[in-house]
Amino acid sequence: MNYEYSCGAVVFTRKDGVPHYLLIRQNDQSEGCHGFPKGHMEPGETEEQTALREIYEEVGLRVRLLSGFRAVEDYALPYPPDTRKQVVFFLAEYENQTPRIQESELTSCCLLPFAEALPLVEYDDSKQILTDAHAFLTK
Repeated sequence: MNYEYSCGAVVFTRKDGVPHYLLIRQNDQSEGCHGFPKGHMEPGETEEQTALREIYEEVGLRVRLLSGFRAVEDYALPYPPDTRKQVVFFLAEYENQTPRIQESELTSCCLLPFAEALPLVEYDDSKQILTDAHAFLTK
């Protein structure tokens, strides 16, 4: 079994004390399919370094990773055969910045409170990660 590794984060900012989550849509995804900024690990990078770099590349934000939150998605890729993808997600906060999408990779991004963000996330694993991140922030 071969593995591909990526890292990213559930990115949020607070508006009037309420967490608002940044969701992105990749160019290759169907309408309505939203997720979190992430990307492939480069040789020599830590998981955290990859997450910070990918967030900056995809949405132009300088974020702070919150300690104590780490979630992992693991799933089979359709191609190449016998390959799984493992994605590590952190929780990342930003303040006083405006996201700007990397147009070569993303179609759009949106910033929403939890109740509005959750229905836009297509995959069950990603919904659980967003739910866990929100619980972590609001405990």
